[in-house]
Amino acid sequence: MPKIELINVTKRWNDFYAVDNMNLVLPDQSFITLLGPSGCGKTTTLRMIAGLETPTTGKIIINGETVFDSEEGINVSANNRHVGFLFQNYALWPHMTVYKNIQFGLSNVDQEMPVHASEYERCVKMADIVKEKTKIIGLVRNALDKKGKIVEDKALLNLIDNLEISMYSAKELYALVAKGTVKEAEAKLESSIETYKVAADAELQKIESKGFEVDADYDLVKDGKKVIKKRKLDKEEIDLRLRRSARIVKVGEFMDRYPNELSGGQQQRVAIARTLAPGPKVLFMDEPLSNLDAKLRLEMRSELKRLHHDTGATFIYVTHDQLEAMTLATHICLINNGVVQQYDAPLDVYKRPNNLFVADFVGNPAINFVNVKANQDDKGIHVSLFDGMVKGTFIPNTYVDLKKFREDADRETDEAKAAYQEKIQDKHYVVKGNADKAFNYQIPTINGTIDERDTKEIADDDFVIGIRPEFLRIDDDGKLDTEVYSAMPSGMETTVKLRVGEYIVTSVVFGGVDYKVNAKAKVNVVGKEIVLFDRKSQKLIALGELKLD
Repeated sequence: MPKIELINVTKRWNDFYAVDNMNLVLPDQSFITLLGPSGCGKTTTLRMIAGLETPTTGKIIINGETVFDSEEGINVSANNRHVGFLFQNYALWPHMTVYKNIQFGLSNVDQEMPVHASEYERCVKMADIVKEKTKIIGLVRNALDKKGKIVEDKALLNLIDNLEISMYSAKELYALVAKGTVKEAEAKLESSIETYKVAADAELQKIESKGFEVDADYDLVKDGKKVIKKRKLDKEEIDLRLRRSARIVKVGEFMDRYPNELSGGQQQRVAIARTLAPGPKVLFMDEPLSNLDAKLRLEMRSELKRLHHDTGATFIYVTHDQLEAMTLATHICLINNGVVQQYDAPLDVYKRPNNLFVADFVGNPAINFVNVKANQDDKGIHVSLFDGMVKGTFIPNTYVDLKKFREDADRETDEAKAAYQEKIQDKHYVVKGNADKAFNYQIPTINGTIDERDTKEIADDDFVIGIRPEFLRIDDDGKLDTEVYSAMPSGMETTVKLRVGEYIVTSVVFGGVDYKVNAKAKVNVVGKEIVLFDRKSQKLIALGELKLD
């Protein structure tokens, strides 16, 4: 499977930047989720990699091959990038059976590929398979209906899935063992060993008479090199690929049905099988589960996770659902306004967010933001929370110098502004109409929310502390006095809104418990994954422990 690289990729329409100077490396066999709010550029990113959208500038490399380069004028078409697509609309042909739907893409394959000795391979493998007499007879004769009669379709499916053979081979085996006594069936299978060997030898002689050899992959070889030719797949190749993809997503029993005879989840599985059948190098998915109900979405997430493991393919998955991204991905690429905010493993994005936007977007219930005044001395970082009602000390996990951090952040801001001023001097540069703005995080109060954009001036001692709900623990020995504003038990956990003065914070209590509104509750801040942000730059400063006085 390929590695994918995006180098300085930009896509804009006039002055609207859908994707702004994106640099990404998507590793082999990874499951990448492109996550972000609507309109952030995630679908545009997927479409550019796939070849469905042409970047304005930049370079895209798949498996070492440059498929797009704005400077070199390279733009490989989508059908030559060997990728598969799975979208919200399954786009199954309603007048075709499941078999025909999956077969459709395979029948239209017409490209350069090794010339395969399909019939020779089939005969060689069948000569070995028929030795498993007891297994074959059991697969056929145990496929019974309520009256004890053999069900041919069920028997054929048993043979196909358990022996990993085509329908054509399965029918040959069925004819040998479906009738007569067990001894007669065994005798037929035994004699067929020689039949298949003779057929294999005959096929090999035909191939060699034309000056070819056959390698370990059953591909034709001449002068030590595989014979590559633009061709279509033969019927054996088509059926084997079709059956393999159907086996992976477990839709083999639906082959004779039409899409309107399937549930939403079954249709989704068929769409996946159709996408997998041609053997794409990369599988693109654009919110493929959005049309399913909540329970089915959960089941299909599990199936997609298993599918990724079974195929070893590279998956690129677009979603705005952060839970979906967290549960599926090996890496999350979180995008906002066309700009990558963080590209990390899911738990790293959750535990160590790069900035306030990332911290707010990932996590449900959302993280608690608390504006604080902070000053640092030899004993630690002393903080004042909730308009001075609460005092405490933030102890970073690794030493941080707030003064130096602020100086570095200010310098980076000045350098970025200078670089931007230099950039706009270029007459070819198009100023970004959808300009990047500071994230407008909100702090809930009993009278509504406090918006950060309403803040007129940010002082040097202004910072933000982020506390995940699970780190606000209701405890009889807690140091923070609160009042229950509301409680929402769900069985496995209870989300509790707590009032601290005029402010509202969220806690999660695991287990089936409930709390009365207006009840008093003491709270502790626990753990060493409390996050300190710079309020000016909105960047992560450090993770650490918050000790309340």
